[in-house]
Amino acid sequence: MKDSTPVSDIGERLLIKRLSGLLNSGCNPDIRIGSGTDDCAVINVSEDEYMVVTTDMLHRKTDFPIQMTPWQIGWMSAAVNFSDVASMGARPVGFLSAMGFSRDTPIDFVEDISRGMDDCARFCGTSVIGGDIDTHDELTITGTALGKVRKSELLTRNGANIGDRVCVTGFAGSAGAALHAIENDMDIPENLLDKLFTPIPRVNEAMGLARCGAVTCMMDTSDGLALSLHDLADLNSVGFRIDEQALPIQPEVSQFVTSDSVDLTKLALYTGGDFELLFTVSPDKLKNAQSVCYLSVIGDVVEREAGTVISCRSGENLTINRKGYLQLGDYD
Repeated sequence: MKDSTPVSDIGERLLIKRLSGLLNSGCNPDIRIGSGTDDCAVINVSEDEYMVVTTDMLHRKTDFPIQMTPWQIGWMSAAVNFSDVASMGARPVGFLSAMGFSRDTPIDFVEDISRGMDDCARFCGTSVIGGDIDTHDELTITGTALGKVRKSELLTRNGANIGDRVCVTGFAGSAGAALHAIENDMDIPENLLDKLFTPIPRVNEAMGLARCGAVTCMMDTSDGLALSLHDLADLNSVGFRIDEQALPIQPEVSQFVTSDSVDLTKLALYTGGDFELLFTVSPDKLKNAQSVCYLSVIGDVVEREAGTVISCRSGENLTINRKGYLQLGDYD
């Protein structure tokens, strides 16, 4: 029976899960991880290495605020894909992009986007290796990133154990705070705006974490910390207890929130766009992880029955809702 339910009614994650069920990735023995289960597909390419592959589509109206320069659009289009490669512990080895432009788009606009992509690829230790260009009624960019990782160092979303420490790189909520400021015509520091417009893929940090052998599972936080926690909880059949006071908040965000009515904890949990790494670490190997990159320990892996909760400054334990990118709803 045909299903006429609008895709907007089930959301991106459920739609991906449904479509993945239609795809027969199991027919190829070289596919280690297929569609819909991790940040990248994982393909066996040699005795010692896997190749990881990811793709992402971005649009002018929904993904690129009008304040962004063409160079920043190009950088972000590459960065969102390299962040997925990083989450597998892999080394980027190439980037491809298919771009759709309206017929009246200035050539220098297209060139600046390409320069932004190339600069991001160079930052990640690789290059733009191909793609396609077509006309479109809205600026649309689809990026595909490739990476390689030693089989012994592959990191996935699966593997968290009860008692593991929960860690993140960088800050939480910075990109969300910047977007809130833009949408409300508020002045914010340039370095906070950079968190939204030019996110840094944590490639070097991820490769170091993969080598150190301390990480049990990992993903990026592009869709928000709360939603990422729920993704890991579901896949690993565990819960999480997060310490509100341990959430890493950029100092500029704290100053911004002090002068506004936005809830700091909700920004950290429920807004996306930070492209940091969320990962679990064996407690006896925490020092190993701390020796390869700057990280914040924000909680612990607990039993599934305990749920995914946040221990607040007030002493309460509140449920972290399954809410993602830009959904600033209550948690209760």
